[in-house]
Formats: sequence, C-alpha cells, structure tokens
Amino acid sequence: MVPTAAKPRKVLAMLTVHADQVVPMASLFEELWGEDIPRSANTTVQTYVLHLRNLIGAALRNADGPTDAKRVLVTYPGGYLLDTMGGRVDVREFDKLATLGHRARELGDFEAASRHFADALAIWRGRALVDVQTGPLLEVESHRLEEARLNVLDRRLDADLRLGRHHEMLGELAGLVGRYRTHEGLHAHLMLALYRSGRRGEAIDVYRRMRTGLVNELGLEPSPSLRRLQHAILMSDRRLTEAGTETVLERAG
Repeated sequence: MVPTAAKPRKVLAMLTVHADQVVPMASLFEELWGEDIPRSANTTVQTYVLHLRNLIGAALRNADGPTDAKRVLVTYPGGYLLDTMGGRVDVREFDKLATLGHRARELGDFEAASRHFADALAIWRGRALVDVQTGPLLEVESHRLEEARLNVLDRRLDADLRLGRHHEMLGELAGLVGRYRTHEGLHAHLMLALYRSGRRGEAIDVYRRMRTGLVNELGLEPSPSLRRLQHAILMSDRRLTEAGTETVLERAG
C-alpha cells in the first residue's frame, strides 16, 4: 500500500506519525516544500491524497472491514486525518510497552522491566522513517523516535545488568558501542559488564577508546560520571558488583 513517489510517501508518513489526529494543510505544506510553497500546493496535496486513497481502497478490498477509503483517510476543514479505527499503530504499541517497562522498573521488578523493554524494541525493524525523504517536520519526528528507542534500549540494558546477565550482554554491547561511538551510556554499560565478567583491563580500554573518540571528534572530555566509573574500576570498588549502571554511576567515586 506504500506509494513509491517521494512526496506522497511524505504525506503518508505525516498522517501515520500523527494517526487519529488532524494534520493541518500548513504542516503538510511545510514538510513537502519548506518555505518555498508553490501556488498549486492545495491542488497538489489533494492529488497526493487521491493517490493514497486509491492505494488504501485497493488494500481494503483484500481485507475485512470498511471498504471506503474516505473513511480511513478523512478530509477535515484545513487538513486530513488517518483513522486507524482502533487498529494497531507501531508507535503507540512501542509507547505502551515502554510505559509498562518504566512502571515495572520503578517498582523494582527488573525481570518484567527487561521483558517489556525487549518487547518494545522488537517492534522496530530499522531506523524510523528510513525509507522517507524527510523534510523539516518529519526530521524532528525521526530524531524524537530514535531518542525514544535509545532511551528504552538503555533502560533494558540497565535492567539486564541488574539481573546479572553481564556475560550474555557482551556481544550486543560491543556492537552497540561500535555503532554509537560517542554514546556514554552504552560505553558505561559495556565497561560495567566487562568488569563484572572479570575483564577489568578491557573495561579500561573501552574508556580510553571512548575518551579518544570524544576528544578527536567533538573536542570534549568524558562526563564526570563516566570518569568516576573509570576510577572505580581502577580501584576495584566493591560497589561495582551491585545494582545497575545508572545507580553505579551515581555512587561511584
């Protein structure tokens, strides 16, 4: 059902990201053309919407439920709305599972927290909106969604460390720090997992590589909390065997 042309894909992405909400024409104009909005903008958007409705109609004919595409992609004064009719939307499902994870974490149920966070992350099949040529508004949404994913990933890793799964996490963490070379939280998780696996020297090497990358790429020194973690590892601080990364970072030093 996904259109192949770039601009109709943008319209569909805008409607999907804001499913069950009216997306104003002004927002569609800004996403499609930025500040250089053509005189034919209204007509052009209507053409894109007609194209999307044709695709939706074709999909509906092969499924149970409503067959009128206008009931799914609805025209409102000043904009359009994608009516999910109670169907599943990946972003909402992710948010629901993430919320369950955060609640379990607050209650100290790290087994449930890890499970909910893992279920939320399993919904992702790549970077958000990776197949859309994002304009100014969708670019913001893409960054927001990626930050939300990284936050849930960070919390899942923390929960797993609290559950003593440091050995099992090493391969995943090594891959993550290779991808996110300046993400201090992921490096802290790997340092702690290595230390708890009896690999203190490698944990210190992770810190050194992280510091080199920060200095060379961004001209920054590691944060005080990461420096405290490095010092605690050097000193074999007994507190490193307790709790998760976040708590260790707060207590270290």
